[in-house]
Amino acid sequence: MLPSDNQESVNVRPAQEYEDPDKAGDSNHWQTVKSLLPYLWAPGRWDLRIRVIISLLLLVLAKFIGVYVPFLFKDAVDALTPVTGAPSVSAIALAVPTGLIVGYGIARVLTLLFGELRDAVFVKVGQHALRQIALSTFRHLHNLSLKYHLERKTGGLSRIIERGTRGIDFLLRFMLFNILPTLLEIALITGIFWVKFGLTYAAVTLVCLVSYIYFTASVTDWRLKFRREMNNQDTKANTKAIDSLLNFETVKYFTNETYESNRYDSALAAYESAAVRSQLSLTMLNVGQGLIISLGLVIVLWMGGSGVAEGRFTIGEFVLINSLLIQIYMPLNFLGFVYREIKQSLTDMEKMFEVVATNPDVLDRPGAEPLVAEGGAVAFNNVAFFYNENRQILHDVSFEVPAGTTTAIVGASGAGKSTISRILFRFYDISDGSVTIDGQDIRGVTQKSLRACIGVVPQDTVLFNDTILYNIRYGRPDATDDEVFEAARLAQIHDFIESLPEGYDAEVGERGLKLSGGEKQRVAIARTILKNPAILLLDEATSALDSQTEQEIQSAFEEISTGRTTLVIAHRLSTVVNADEILVMEQGRIIERGTHKVLMEAEGTYYAMWQRQRAVSEAEEKLVELASV
Repeated sequence: MLPSDNQESVNVRPAQEYEDPDKAGDSNHWQTVKSLLPYLWAPGRWDLRIRVIISLLLLVLAKFIGVYVPFLFKDAVDALTPVTGAPSVSAIALAVPTGLIVGYGIARVLTLLFGELRDAVFVKVGQHALRQIALSTFRHLHNLSLKYHLERKTGGLSRIIERGTRGIDFLLRFMLFNILPTLLEIALITGIFWVKFGLTYAAVTLVCLVSYIYFTASVTDWRLKFRREMNNQDTKANTKAIDSLLNFETVKYFTNETYESNRYDSALAAYESAAVRSQLSLTMLNVGQGLIISLGLVIVLWMGGSGVAEGRFTIGEFVLINSLLIQIYMPLNFLGFVYREIKQSLTDMEKMFEVVATNPDVLDRPGAEPLVAEGGAVAFNNVAFFYNENRQILHDVSFEVPAGTTTAIVGASGAGKSTISRILFRFYDISDGSVTIDGQDIRGVTQKSLRACIGVVPQDTVLFNDTILYNIRYGRPDATDDEVFEAARLAQIHDFIESLPEGYDAEVGERGLKLSGGEKQRVAIARTILKNPAILLLDEATSALDSQTEQEIQSAFEEISTGRTTLVIAHRLSTVVNADEILVMEQGRIIERGTHKVLMEAEGTYYAMWQRQRAVSEAEEKLVELASV
């Protein structure tokens, strides 16, 4: 027997359960299996299709030879069994059993050889299918709307994708080369019992096999509720762990290491409890399987032994019965393990395919053309927007940003400023009105071309955990080193990078944590300069910086915005005094507009905001002076 037949797999973890997992039945499983077939029978890839055909032929050949092996062993036993009253076996007579024994050994080697050749031929098909599925899932995740990713927990999503990919890998390897061969072997051996030993032997064997399969399937399905509970707790624990580690600094700020450990431990304790119940149910399954196999083996061997005693069978035929039973029970016992893992893999895959089946909220219209950006003039025309019907964010917003000019949007938090940037980038579609660039409605052009002509410097710059060179070049991956260096000079960060021991090859750390806020912003500016967009969007890009750093970066902004259509979303009014037009927003409406001079003369909301910020700035300067005394 195989040593790991009835052990839980430690490498394949099932996925999070459905909202109503008991309704996720066999029809869903079959749909999942069917969804894999196009990847195995790859369209247009006859090299892979030929590999599939050859693998199946090798599979059948290996099983036929494997079933014939016990017959060689039976003939060898009969040849070596002395006949009562006959003379001792001569050297010539020994040639017959010796040949059978050698043939027995060759047949076993051929069975193993054909099985290994089958795996070697099929591995390219399986790995290609796994690669295409993983790539398709990755692309789909990037095509989903911002709303989906804001509502998703990164830790849980990554766990679902990880387990789904493992489930596909398991299914590809075991469905074709364990389930199908086992079913073929069961059919062959049952037929042999019927033809050679009679209907009773075949019936008893078949009843035992069916009982084993039914028991395994029933108990496995019952056990899934424990596995699903393990999945839930595993996902929760993983989500909490990732969320805590991503916010490492915040945990340290509030000295909440113990609190975070307790939260994680509570999730692990729930997982532990579910795992114990799962193991106990596994023990019951293993014991039941052992009883069914042993009972069937005893009954058939007793019948065979009776046949030998009555002279109807030879000793070799009795050995043949035992060999066939052992041969069929070995894969059958393994089938129990494979069935459990396949059910769990299908659950994993269904959750991942549920993610893949999610439709983006924002889609290109049929026949959408690429945006033709000439000057980059932006216009919002009577725009209304809400995230949900009970909470409208923008109300009848209209403004224009002529090509090559700078427009600033200011207002209190929650006024709808950042929503305008997300709408312009078409992360969301508006509820009413229109947004145009050079007269083209952004809903009628492709999202890729729209976003290609807009460069963004956000408030919270997140960098990839790679080198400075990689992060700047991300603005245009095909840029040369010289172009990257020039972008860094324009962003006023080239000299700083050159002063580092590793230079442009310096690692920035997770989310750029090895760099200061100002350094991160300069990298983001260089990245945007390298992209060379027609429209520049600065979304509160200096609100988290100190005054001196803000002034330095502001000069970089003024340089790169020259000749570009620029939309500035700002909290600090000092950064927008030179804008061609300033829009003041309040509760999703534009309540004032004009230049800095015009708005100050009006002494309205903008004037009041300016006075408040000026008073705060003067107070901060006095504190600095006192501290330096």
